[in-house]
Amino acid sequence: MNSVNVLDGEGAPVAIDAAALEALKSSLRGLLLCPGDEGFDAARTVWNAMVDRRPALVVRCVGVADILQAVRFAQAHRLLTAVKGGGHNIAGNAVCDGGLLIDLSQMRAVLVDPEQEVAQVEPGATLADFDHECQAFGLATPVGINSTTGIAGLTLGGGFGWLSRMHGMTVDNLLAADVVTADGHLLYASVDENPDLFWAIRGGGGNFGIVSRFVFQLHPVGPEVLSGLVVYALKDAAAALRQFRDYVATLDDDTTVWTVLRKAPPLPFLPPEVHGTEIIAFCVFHAGDPEAGRQAIEPVRHFGTVLGEFIGLQPYTAWQKTFDPLLTPGVRNYWKSHNFAQLSDAAIAVAVKAVHSLPSPHCEIFFGLVGGATTRPSPAATAYSHRDALYVCNVHGRWETAAEDAQCTAWARAFFRDAAPYATGGVYVNFLTDDEPERIKAAYGPGYDRLVAAKNTYDPGNLFRMNQNIRPGT
Repeated sequence: MNSVNVLDGEGAPVAIDAAALEALKSSLRGLLLCPGDEGFDAARTVWNAMVDRRPALVVRCVGVADILQAVRFAQAHRLLTAVKGGGHNIAGNAVCDGGLLIDLSQMRAVLVDPEQEVAQVEPGATLADFDHECQAFGLATPVGINSTTGIAGLTLGGGFGWLSRMHGMTVDNLLAADVVTADGHLLYASVDENPDLFWAIRGGGGNFGIVSRFVFQLHPVGPEVLSGLVVYALKDAAAALRQFRDYVATLDDDTTVWTVLRKAPPLPFLPPEVHGTEIIAFCVFHAGDPEAGRQAIEPVRHFGTVLGEFIGLQPYTAWQKTFDPLLTPGVRNYWKSHNFAQLSDAAIAVAVKAVHSLPSPHCEIFFGLVGGATTRPSPAATAYSHRDALYVCNVHGRWETAAEDAQCTAWARAFFRDAAPYATGGVYVNFLTDDEPERIKAAYGPGYDRLVAAKNTYDPGNLFRMNQNIRPGT
């Protein structure tokens, strides 16, 4: 193996000689990859095709020992370091240019204890991996809605999905974690051990170390759930959203309804003439008794003139993959996001107006209903602090070619600007792009100073800076 120049955290080249590289390689059970090696391009590729970065070195880890070796090597040489789990983060911070990439995507084990209703999960696992293993025992915990998402990044930013109204954020169900800190040590973090670190990783992102093992509380779910879609034309959207706003106030926690405004994909239950037209869809989910669920979601079927609907019992794992075809890897993505405590008439009008000018058939605006159990912990209970959010809004710019970049990003930014007066000012950190540094403090919320203190303790040199970064300070 030849010597190589790798960038340090300040962007200056560091010469790593062949002997040091061979020593690192021989210390690994996984692989040390350089540009041109088989597997290098796969390791550096992430979900968002707008991100095309080339690290100088990749450590493809297969166990905790590999993570320890990679972190110690990075620290010894003060290298620019990125950490990749599922590689689904919109900002693309899982990969760096010219630095060291620590790739965890091969570490995908999920070990379920059905008696204790607990799962131990490695950091490369996807939601599909997690759901598959847990549902073998009729168990689950709140995670996201796209099965290719990585469990690590989702959890470290807070995490929410169909089960969150019942069981809280993903971080509310994290019992413990093993964390490799910047000094190359493995720490156990829980309420009782290293509680400041445990608090910080529950919403503070990857700023404090690399989680090599997550321990989650599980809950009985499924194996079948009542779920599906009800679709209306965009002309009904404003009235439907006002009815939805009132309907949400009547819901029990075991029912969740999200709504998305976009062009209709070619869903088989929609008439062909509806395909490609602007619609509003309500995505319904009920995890309890199916008959009670049918009664709970019945009002959603009367928000206007239904263009098509598909509601029924299906496996929870299948519902978790329902939206995968709309969120495939390899397409260009740019997002903007707001939290809303309520949907005002003005906010509804802004959303409907934006959907009249979609720049791509893949662009959409969704309002993910949270509330319920997500609002009950104190804002200070975890680093994720946005307990006032009833809706998390994602302006999902998505398109296929670089020629569309300017138009699609401008559309997303325009909606974001116009909707801002009606939002809380908070934002879900996992939906931040890499051009919003001014929103980082808003994303982390009132606990930001406490996060800085944790950063000073566990990563004072800011080795873990490829994230929505909390800089060490006073």
